[in-house]
Formats: sequence, C-alpha cells, structure tokens
Amino acid sequence: MSNDDQYGGAGYGEVGGTGQTRTRLPDAPTDPYGPTRRTSRTPRSLVTVVGVVVLLIAAIAFANQSPDTPDAKPAGDTPSTSTTAPTGTDPVTGKNGGLPSGFAQDQQGAQSAASNFAVALGSDGMFNATRRHAIVDAMADEGSRTTLQSAFDADYSAGLLAQIGLTKDGQAPAGSTFVNRTVPAGTKVKSFSGTSAAVDVWCIGMFGLTGDKSTRPVTSSWFTISMTLKWNGSDWKVVETSQKDGPTPVTGDVPVSTSDEIGSAVTEFGGFTYAR
Repeated sequence: MSNDDQYGGAGYGEVGGTGQTRTRLPDAPTDPYGPTRRTSRTPRSLVTVVGVVVLLIAAIAFANQSPDTPDAKPAGDTPSTSTTAPTGTDPVTGKNGGLPSGFAQDQQGAQSAASNFAVALGSDGMFNATRRHAIVDAMADEGSRTTLQSAFDADYSAGLLAQIGLTKDGQAPAGSTFVNRTVPAGTKVKSFSGTSAAVDVWCIGMFGLTGDKSTRPVTSSWFTISMTLKWNGSDWKVVETSQKDGPTPVTGDVPVSTSDEIGSAVTEFGGFTYAR
C-alpha cells in the first residue's frame, strides 16, 4: 500500500473519502465533524460602551440645565467700603431744588448722595449765579450754606467767565455750546458714622466751548472730589468740599470728534440719578 492509498490520494488527511479537510474544534458538540454552534451572547465590551455613552449624555443634559430663577442674594452679602461693585440699590426718586434727595442713612446712601452732588457741582449751572445759588442751597448743610455760597461765588467770578469766553450770565457766545459735565466713575468712603461721612468721588469731566473759533475746545479730565457730609435728620448734606486732579488713566487711541458732534451729544444725551 502506497502512502497515497493510505491517505485517500489527497495527502491532506482526508477522512471517509469525502475529499474535505476537517479541523476538530475543542468546543464542538457531540458530532466532532458537524457544524460548529456557539452560544449567542452580547460582548461585555459593548455593554460597557453603551453604559458610558448613556452616562455622558445624562451628564451633559444636567450641566446644561439652568434654574428657573437666579439664586437669591444673601441679605447680609453687602460689599466692603473699598469695592467698586454696584450694589443694585435703586436711585432715589425725591427732588430738592432739582437735585436728588432722600438718601438712606447708611454708607450706600452717603456715597449715592456724594455722587449726585458731584454731578451738580460739575455742571454748567455753576457758572450762572441764580442756578449756582439754587444748587448750593439744595445740597449744603444749614450751618455751612453761607460759607459755601461765598466760596463758590468767589470761584466763579466775572473774570473767570470772561476768560473762558462766557457772558456774565454764564452763557456761551452765539454759535457755540458751553460744555461742563461731570460723570462719577466710583466712590470711596473714607470715614463714616451714623451722622457724618467723608466720601471721595472719582470723576471724569468734560469742559470747554464748541465752535470753530473757540479758544477753549472741549477737553476731558480726571479728578477726585472730596466731600464731608452731615445727616440732618432726613438726608445727607454737604459741609465742605474740595477737588484734586487724578487718578488719570492713559488716553486711548480714539479719533477726536468734531465740535458739532460734541455739541449735539451734550444736548441730546441726558444725565442720570446715581445710586451706589
């Protein structure tokens, strides 16, 4: 018997003369040469992946949720006297001689009063005697009113008005607009008690005359107004006031507006009632 006869002539281990090569698998059922059958089951790795994806989607949905209403601010969460963050206190609605009045008897009220007083003291109304006296009467403490009136009258003399180019009544010449506006940038309480306060108001101001022939074009400046305030039983009043230059930031690279644009802005844009 040749080797070919012994192995069916194929040389690859034919069994039963079928001419098919069979490989015996270790997990085959009773028939070692029958079709291989495996138990159907979901791979564990697939279950893990699906679980991770579900958790990730849930986490994203939870993170994107926002409450219906914002968290209430704690009642005792008030800023320190050194912070510049606004408190959200509403401006007062009362008026006294055209000036806001009725400020609270606390540090916020003193800062709000000082801010509004600074705006009035830095307005064009101070260059007209009648309007100036009304402004000072409205903000001055009774014991300091006469002194403050005399001091401001001396500051806004006829000589100063002429030097600026204004009439004796503080009016701009024909074809020009007089600009004198003060905008508070922040406040600082230097000292405070229930009946007195010392407050600094950091401001930016605009001052000058519009017009092509003006020798005093409108310029901006930074300064700080210091006030001593007194509580008169119903509101804060000014005892004394002073002013110094700065702090002054570097001027930005912004194109200068024309004289007409400045004049229009001053007449079209109104001011505010300030609240701390």
